[in-house]
Amino acid sequence: MTTDVLASETPTAPTSPARQRRGGRRGDLGAVGLVLAAAVSVQFGSGVAALLFPQAGAAGMVALRLSVAAVLMLALCRPRLRGRSRADWLAVAGLGLAFAGMNSVFYQAIDRIPLGPAVTLEVLGPLTLSIVTARRRGTWLWALVALAGVALLGTGGIDRLNAPGVALALVAGALWAAYILLSASVGRRFTGADGLALALGVAALLTLPVGIFSAGSALLDPVVLVLGAGVALLSSVLPYTFEMTALRRLPSSTFAIMMSLGPALACLAGFVVLGQPLNWLEGSAVLLVITASAGAVHTGTATPPPTITATPTARRRWRRGRAG
Repeated sequence: MTTDVLASETPTAPTSPARQRRGGRRGDLGAVGLVLAAAVSVQFGSGVAALLFPQAGAAGMVALRLSVAAVLMLALCRPRLRGRSRADWLAVAGLGLAFAGMNSVFYQAIDRIPLGPAVTLEVLGPLTLSIVTARRRGTWLWALVALAGVALLGTGGIDRLNAPGVALALVAGALWAAYILLSASVGRRFTGADGLALALGVAALLTLPVGIFSAGSALLDPVVLVLGAGVALLSSVLPYTFEMTALRRLPSSTFAIMMSLGPALACLAGFVVLGQPLNWLEGSAVLLVITASAGAVHTGTATPPPTITATPTARRRWRRGRAG
């Protein structure tokens, strides 16, 4: 008993501010790695999806991708349904709507214009969000650098692209910005990937009727099913899980600027998967975007000096010292 009392009264050494900063920075860098992995995964998944458009169409691919992703995530997570508040369900429904709209509109866009320009236009949504939500001047600066890189990527004849495709890509960008905000909200309300699994279920229910009507029996083709499952893994399950985890650690403005890596990776995916050419101008734009993303991460994860607060015991001793 005496040992227990003494042990309970023995103060533990507090974690030093330097160690706390190092631990926080490692966590932030881990979140950055998740964002990069998600970006690579989703762009190559989009490249594979574009190959299936002749068989299943854009609407069919969206329905197949989201349905397979929902089944996988719900089976893995088995989210708890009881005890959820009305606000929790509204957040899930909003994220599900964002998933369905963002993917449907974007796939319609890349069915009309090349993957690189489509993502270049789409990323204007997250970049606008980063400027609106930024609280530091440095973040605004990096957002403008990223915007310059994206604009440079778009100089290669973007004015000659299919007008409906351009409009669809811009709408997808607005929905992408909504997805970032809603994903952060769901990530705060649900543990693990439970909220993501439920939101994907909502998105699947919204897109499946349109996909079946559009693609019909093509969705049952074994090749389409296998490749569609691969697209679901690359473009939904992995990136959405990574991004929701990262948004628990990164500011939305920093995360949004990192989304500007999308056009660079889309150009690379278009070159590798679809054989679309890549010139020196696009290479220069890629360097600008990478620089902006690195700068935004440095600015967004910078930790201010810790504020040291005296404990009640220390304050009492200080007062006694002054009185004496």
